[in-house]
Amino acid sequence: MPATVRSEFALALNQVANERGIDPEIVLETIKAAILAAYRKDYGIEEIEELEITIDPQSGEAKVYKDKKDITPAGFGRIAAQTAKQVILQRIREAEKKAIIADYSTKVGTIVNGMILRFDGPNIIVDIGRAEGVMPPQEQIPNEKYRLNQRLSFYIESIRQTMRGNEIIVSRASKGLVSALFKREVPEVNNGAVVLRVIAREAGNRTKIAVASTQSGVDPVGSCVGQKGVRVQAVINELGGAEKVDIIQWSDDPKIFISQSLAPAKDIEIIVNEKNKLAEALVPDDQLSLAIGKDGQNVRLAAKLTDYKIDIKPKSGKAKTEPEETGTKEKVEKNSTREVKSSKRDDLSVSDDPKQAKAKESKAKKESEKPKEA
Repeated sequence: MPATVRSEFALALNQVANERGIDPEIVLETIKAAILAAYRKDYGIEEIEELEITIDPQSGEAKVYKDKKDITPAGFGRIAAQTAKQVILQRIREAEKKAIIADYSTKVGTIVNGMILRFDGPNIIVDIGRAEGVMPPQEQIPNEKYRLNQRLSFYIESIRQTMRGNEIIVSRASKGLVSALFKREVPEVNNGAVVLRVIAREAGNRTKIAVASTQSGVDPVGSCVGQKGVRVQAVINELGGAEKVDIIQWSDDPKIFISQSLAPAKDIEIIVNEKNKLAEALVPDDQLSLAIGKDGQNVRLAAKLTDYKIDIKPKSGKAKTEPEETGTKEKVEKNSTREVKSSKRDDLSVSDDPKQAKAKESKAKKESEKPKEA
């Protein structure tokens, strides 16, 4: 066979392999399997019979062997090529998908830029480069509006096996997205000088992050916030712009850590039961709503961050004592009223004897009946 033909086959083989990102040997083995399947089908050869297919990697010439004997029928090359075409393409697609999944398996836990392609029921299909990612409802940020061709940052959550094959699961709601964004935006996090110890997140609303420094002289909170808040704001923008992010200094002392985790509330006194992981937070009255947060969100995230059950109480104790004080006050007022009424009755009994009162009343009546002088 002419050398040009040989090189054309080899070139085509390598081109397919390179375009698909697949090892050329895998492509060649795929072609062999397809040709063997075509031969069995066209010539009625049972599966139990052991056959071998060889392909010259330069010329592309295929031969069939049984017990090391060449049994290639005349014209087999043309028939095999026509019959095996679709099988070859299918096998190559399968091999390509496996290569892609293997590639993205190494990217789990990282962020990628993607574009929303379509909506598949409650799922959102995202173009993430060589593959499509699936974002199920639980991985979507509540109340975040998604539209076609929208470009966003996505977190590669996992590779999930389904009836349709392997799926790449991407997320916008994962706390891993927050971690990866800080790693991208903050050099100190990327090089390990600052570590994100714990993250508690309610996607779309609020995130709390406990940070610590591994190098002396490095301010972990300041590093993550950035000058004039530029770094943390970049993360917030990537999260949609509405989510609040609290960055807290990690501490081994549970009292300090719990107190800081209840930010933006301040001046909090903490009583802890380390054995049972319980904490009582005594909060100034004017900081109470901040410590609890909307619908209890702030204290709930603080509990997740610290792994403590936190009971919020006002420092004044008014929440418990006010009802008792009100009852006491009412009791005093009632007693005072009874004392006043009693005093009035006593006054009447002393100053107005019944007989004297009657005589005075009769005298006053007679005087009123006397005719007035002209």
